Amino acid sequence: MSTLPTWKVKSEGPKLVPFFKATCVYFVLWLPSSSPSWVSALIKCLPIFCLWLFLLAHGLGFLLTHPSATRIFVGLVFSALGDAFLIWQDQGYFVHGLLMFAVTHMLYASAFGMRPLALRTGLVMAVLSGLCYALLYPGLSGAFTYLVGVYVALISFMGWRAMAGLRLVGAAWRWTELAAGSGALLFIISDLTIALNKFCFPVPYSRALIMSTYYAAQMLIALSAVESREPVEDYRLSKAN
Repeated sequence: MSTLPTWKVKSEGPKLVPFFKATCVYFVLWLPSSSPSWVSALIKCLPIFCLWLFLLAHGLGFLLTHPSATRIFVGLVFSALGDAFLIWQDQGYFVHGLLMFAVTHMLYASAFGMRPLALRTGLVMAVLSGLCYALLYPGLSGAFTYLVGVYVALISFMGWRAMAGLRLVGAAWRWTELAAGSGALLFIISDLTIALNKFCFPVPYSRALIMSTYYAAQMLIALSAVESREPVEDYRLSKAN
């Protein structure tokens, strides 16, 4: 596998303009989280809607013939649902949002695939996820003791699969794999900040940190679908083998 030409990388920029504008709208308006509404839900989800359009701009045929890109698109759909639920997290919808993002991480991990396996990377992620859960555990109670544990395992698995294919040098280098690995890392930082702020202690400027890393993560993961890992023909051959 080789890198994409420079012109191809640059050509993705204009397709992301709506996403950047929507993200700016969110941070400029900065609607108070203490007053949830459908308007605030729409403003929060708008950048993710724009990432739907970013992938659709490559053509419906591209999504239909590239299973990994399709899974990332569906993951973005579940992400928007999770964002909407979390607007009303203080009204009892935090678990609903948690479940939507758990599905998102399973879809992303499936999109990134199991090759190469990169067991050492998996071991590092397993140790780090264990440390994160140990940090959160004293603040957990009831069902959250198990739900957060499962969620940490899922997002860590997603991070492993995103970083497993990362090659920074050599003929196998691809900028989309760097985007996937960076996006997964930012997603983990965003969600860890949410968990610390909710279960352990107040994190200064938590909302700004959570949302900036989250939007950047989703953009990078969406970008990683541009050079999809396996056209449908290769996908079927890999299944046959």
